[in-house]
Amino acid sequence: MSRQKSTLDFTITEKSFFLAFVIFLLSGFYIVINAQSKEITTVYNVRNYGAIGDGKTLDSPAINKAIEEAAKSGGGTVWIPAGTYLSGSIHLQSNINLHLDSGATILGAPQEMNAYDETESYTFGPYQDGAHSYFHNSLIWGENLVNISITGNGLINGGGIIRDDLILNKMNDHDNWKNPTKNNMPALRLGNKTIALKLCKNVLIRDITIVHGGHFGMLLTGCEIMTIDNVTMDTNRDGIDIDCCRNTTVSNCRINSPGDDGICLKSTFALGEFRLTENITITNCQVSGFQEGTLLDGTMKPRPNASGRIKLGTESSGGFRNIAISNCTFRSCRGLALESVDGGILENITISNITMIDLYHYAIYIATGNRNRSPNVKTNSRMKNVLISNVIATGVDMMSGIQIIGLPEQPIDGLRLENIRLTSKGGGTLEDAAIKPRELGDGYPEPYKIGTLPAYGIFARHVKNLELANINTQFETTDKRPAAMFSDIQGLYLDNLKLQVAKGIKTAVFADDVATITTQNSPGIDKNQLLENSKKQKK
Repeated sequence: MSRQKSTLDFTITEKSFFLAFVIFLLSGFYIVINAQSKEITTVYNVRNYGAIGDGKTLDSPAINKAIEEAAKSGGGTVWIPAGTYLSGSIHLQSNINLHLDSGATILGAPQEMNAYDETESYTFGPYQDGAHSYFHNSLIWGENLVNISITGNGLINGGGIIRDDLILNKMNDHDNWKNPTKNNMPALRLGNKTIALKLCKNVLIRDITIVHGGHFGMLLTGCEIMTIDNVTMDTNRDGIDIDCCRNTTVSNCRINSPGDDGICLKSTFALGEFRLTENITITNCQVSGFQEGTLLDGTMKPRPNASGRIKLGTESSGGFRNIAISNCTFRSCRGLALESVDGGILENITISNITMIDLYHYAIYIATGNRNRSPNVKTNSRMKNVLISNVIATGVDMMSGIQIIGLPEQPIDGLRLENIRLTSKGGGTLEDAAIKPRELGDGYPEPYKIGTLPAYGIFARHVKNLELANINTQFETTDKRPAAMFSDIQGLYLDNLKLQVAKGIKTAVFADDVATITTQNSPGIDKNQLLENSKKQKK
């Protein structure tokens, strides 16, 4: 008996030892894997660095401490868990992912707390709005960084940041930029931007929501290789401004910005050099001009004369090139705008699959001008190779439908609009039809600066090689203006235009300086007038 028991004990002990050895090996392997994983995805909880998240305690020092600690270790995720974190300026650093968990809110501190960083030195001269010249006076900012991201389903509430450009008022008189002097204003603490990034590379901003974003919800200047995806913004001035940036994609965003532009590409002189904004894709986005806050609460209350659009310009010192905009909707805001007025070029632009409803002032606005808000401008503003297709616009303001205005000395060259259906609210009078619109010149490039146009659908002036195909215009109430009017066009191609007009009103009016007209499948176009134009041109 004792021998059998001893053998059994030995067998059990041997098996136990073997099992323990296997568990030991597996445990060691698990620890190594975990150690490696932890090294790659290190998370720094801001609460471990003193953040409270009660909405009353200033938590930005703790958030910055967590960012600094992560940066010292080569980077990682700075995690902001659920709670409300009252904050002044938060300083991003390279290789940092600032992650806002669901239920987390970064709340901008009131101005009187002096929690925002002072404005940095700036000496290039006031060639752009003052807010474009300063970045450090922001809720979240970074400069000369690589591999940065702001992610998560949390909320950034601008809170106490302001929407005004007070720095510009202190820096120089807004109307004095034509004769600027170098300036280095005393540092100011005026938090007026939610996110400001300058000269950063490899940037990701995804899934966050921004409310009450101040002058800019996002100001991105001189950055490249950026992705902005699935961002919701309900703000009181500019939404996303992309300035002098390259290789950037904006996708799946919802931007409500009644007080200014929704998604705006710019090309300022803020970096002290002429730099193109180029290789930009904007797709699957929604822009609107509802009253601030009513996008998020779902009531979507209209605000008269709201902006809220997608625009290129007006800041256009360096110019724009290789831009693609597609699959976007506009609602209760102004329409699409392409504006080059500061001596730069705007070229190689494709815009397609756009749906717009309830538009203020116009549906499509394409303009060049000679505002020349740039140092030592030596070239005219230029625009060429632009294609806009597959657009539906309804509820368009009677002021203007499609407006195309170049410079007499530098016509827009190579513009094609096709597959467009435009419905105007109508109401134009015979007096409106007799209006002779002034030249844009050096004025601010907005349709309301020129006013109501003498054609409700299409007005084009100073263009070379203009192609219009498969365009349908109509009105909701009777309009006594022609559907289309053309002046100083060199090379006009019209194909399948269906243009509604009131009884006794000409479908289209062609000035004597419209040359080389080709038209087909366009009922209502006066062939006799075209023939007369041709005879006059030959003389």
